Amino acid sequence: MFAASIVKPFSRLFVRVFGLALAFTFLAPLQAGAQSLPPEVDAALARAKVPRDAVTMVVADADGVRPPRLAWRSQVQVNPASIMKLVTTYAALDLLGPAFTWTTPVYVDGPVRNGVLEGNLYIRGQGDPKLVIERLWLLLRRVQALGIQSIDGDIVLDRSAFEVTDSDPSAFDGEGSRPYNAAPDALLINFKSVVMTFVPDRATQTARVSYEPALAGVAMQPAVPLAAGECNDWRASLGAEFNDPARIGFSGSFPAACGEKVWPVAYSNPASYAARAVGGLWSEMGGRIKGVVREGRVPAELRPAFEVASPPLAEVIRDINKYSNNVMAQQLFLTLGLQQKRQGSLEAARATVRQWWNERIGTAEGQPVLDNGSGLSRDERISAAELAKMLQIAWRSPLMPELVSSLPATGVDGTLRKRALRGGGAAHLKTGTLRDAAGVAGYVHAASGRRYVVIAIANHANAGAARPAFDALVDWAAQD
Repeated sequence: MFAASIVKPFSRLFVRVFGLALAFTFLAPLQAGAQSLPPEVDAALARAKVPRDAVTMVVADADGVRPPRLAWRSQVQVNPASIMKLVTTYAALDLLGPAFTWTTPVYVDGPVRNGVLEGNLYIRGQGDPKLVIERLWLLLRRVQALGIQSIDGDIVLDRSAFEVTDSDPSAFDGEGSRPYNAAPDALLINFKSVVMTFVPDRATQTARVSYEPALAGVAMQPAVPLAAGECNDWRASLGAEFNDPARIGFSGSFPAACGEKVWPVAYSNPASYAARAVGGLWSEMGGRIKGVVREGRVPAELRPAFEVASPPLAEVIRDINKYSNNVMAQQLFLTLGLQQKRQGSLEAARATVRQWWNERIGTAEGQPVLDNGSGLSRDERISAAELAKMLQIAWRSPLMPELVSSLPATGVDGTLRKRALRGGGAAHLKTGTLRDAAGVAGYVHAASGRRYVVIAIANHANAGAARPAFDALVDWAAQD
């Protein structure tokens, strides 16, 4: 009895102290470790003219139980660029689950007689990040399966689920025609972009131009003259004219030597894109409409005729991380606010991720400063130590396979398809690039069989030139 009365409290005390020690082991190493850079990394930074005090780097065991091999300026908060997508996608996996899907409900307001809907058709966006043109076609095909070939009223698009304002796509970096600058939208169709395909036809000495999707009310030039010479800056030679929302045209020519080329561009008037895309595709499918395609709210008393579901979250984050899709990441970020706070706003999304971080990752300094969740921001910040801690927690979680498989694999796919490791091993890393920020973060599978969290971020005017230094660090981590 006496022995037992001592052993039990001692056991509880041991467990408590051991647990605290284990937690300290898990957290403290990221604040210690090697305080000098590997020589090959140092040399690559020197060649890039990026000073050591402009970078932050961590190489630590993925399981978090050993001191890090490297912790360089790891407590400094930096702009992570698109690496911030790691926070958004892991938070989403943890809060929503890998099987989460978005639904887009469709409503019919009126009877259907002899193929005619005597009323309005409503489509309500709820944030689906992947409502591409193929899936919009399937949605409208289901409308036709209801017996609707003609609509006497309007097609009404409800975009009210997200509380976002229309913004200038050129505001961030002056590249408004780049699809990566598309703004989030509750009814985001085809990333608000037009994909143009140029196919040379030597018989007619023209290049035929096809457009996906066809936009209602927009004249699209069907062909451009062929030109001789090499295929260099073929986009510039086309003399594209994108500023007029009612016309897409070209004043130049297309080099025949280019063969078939594809050019995705953001539509110049994104606020009207959804209406034009729905109207154009409905007409292309043989549908007729007496009214117009316009914005509006679904009447409260209506119930959906059907719903179209998105791919699962685990699949969506592969597109977000492997190809660094900004607008999809922002859709996901706003969805977190909508699902957790019942408000599809940036404020609600930031509050949701902050709360999740405090509860799941911790309240230490260096946690994320959130803006839109995509990294396409001058304001977002995080420290390498805190990001490494999140990646270690993710590695230990049941969601690890989904997160890791969403990251670009070196030398295989995504943004790392052309960047293979030189000395063996493999890596799954998220990349990030802005004008003055660049980096990589993720997991390195070393030749020894160990797994490491590796983070390298530069904030400097020459940040883009530091990529060889990042590659050198990843190689160094892999050759343990």
